Amino acid sequence: MARFALDSWSLVSFFRHEPAAPRVREFLEAARRGEHELYITVVNLGEVSYTIESRQGLEVAKDALLLVDSYAVRTFDIDRLFALEAAKLKATRGLGYADCFAAALAQRLEATVLTGDRDFQRVEDLVPIEWLI
Repeated sequence: MARFALDSWSLVSFFRHEPAAPRVREFLEAARRGEHELYITVVNLGEVSYTIESRQGLEVAKDALLLVDSYAVRTFDIDRLFALEAAKLKATRGLGYADCFAAALAQRLEATVLTGDRDFQRVEDLVPIEWLI
């Protein structure tokens, strides 16, 4: 079964109804049907939450998190070793710190990153990327 790692860009674009939203919805609905697995680190989920809360308020952010859970997105907790794997990506690739967690998750799970954030070009040689736009 295919595995995908979400960065915050993908979910924020979904909730803001941006051009990539229909593709993100397809992946979310397929995960709900058990056709593949979707994962997100708690760091990236936190980034989604604070982005939505800062723009639309706490209640909208809470509703967004409940919707993410309803789509069967699996949350990946961070431990020391994982944090250091992400830190190494930050030190060697210059990717945004939160994005490093999504890339490290893809490495750990042998998953494909779902994103439209072009900064991930910096790690295309390390992890597969599914470009949403």
